[in-house]
Amino acid sequence: MKTYSSIPSNERIVDICCGVCGSSDRKNYWEYGGYAFSRCTSCGLIYQSSQPEQTDLFFRYDDKYFEYEISNEKPFFDLMLKTLSDLDFSNRTEELVGDNPEFLDVGCATGLLLEYMESLGWKGRGVEICTPAALYGKEKRGLDIFNGSLLNASYSKGQFSVIHSSHLIEHLTDPAEYIRETYRILKPGGLFITTTPNASSLQRWLFGRNWRSAIADHMFLFSVRTLSSLISSKGYTFVSFKTWGGLPAGLAPGVIKKPLDFLAKKFNFGDVCVILAQKPY
Repeated sequence: MKTYSSIPSNERIVDICCGVCGSSDRKNYWEYGGYAFSRCTSCGLIYQSSQPEQTDLFFRYDDKYFEYEISNEKPFFDLMLKTLSDLDFSNRTEELVGDNPEFLDVGCATGLLLEYMESLGWKGRGVEICTPAALYGKEKRGLDIFNGSLLNASYSKGQFSVIHSSHLIEHLTDPAEYIRETYRILKPGGLFITTTPNASSLQRWLFGRNWRSAIADHMFLFSVRTLSSLISSKGYTFVSFKTWGGLPAGLAPGVIKKPLDFLAKKFNFGDVCVILAQKPY
């Protein structure tokens, strides 16, 4: 079963080149009726070469999307905590905690992770395009959340010690611009963490066009290689990555799923990947 996605309608469409290498050479890959993915013949990135204009795309993140976020906030939060643990986050950031550290969560949804980070002594800020979700985080949790895009938030150069996003970058129409902005507002030595579906996963190869992440709301489907290449090209130093997820829950009995999940993490063919990068000092 595919993950949640909106149904595209009445949007202005623009043609784009590859979001990683800039090449216009591509071949048709998956067609769904209403949207389609191409594959860059130069670097292998899978992406929607005909995409909605960004302002139109923002309207997809409405009340229905908020209902999806609020109903899943606890399992999403648990996964984000597990991801930070896998990256050895607390040890990597130990030297930052005593220096008024600011933690920015881009695509923070209802702000559950931000609330947790503030309980650990961080100054948390969030960016969220879905208005109901941003309002929920501000009004129910008292969080500092900017309702809009990261570029419109106009944060100061070198403001943050850590910038985090989970399942955000694949939704953007210009991921390179997003990464450039994170680099600008991150302190030297600061950490950049991004989690996204892994297009080099076993599930992607098994299910092809039926892969659960090949949905209308995902403009780009990165592999570890294509995403790390894009991040490094904007000045970051690649630090590490992890993947997880062998098979979706309910698709196989535990006796099969559990060992496959273990192997997916050990040998890096999991369905989701996280990349940790650092801004040089």
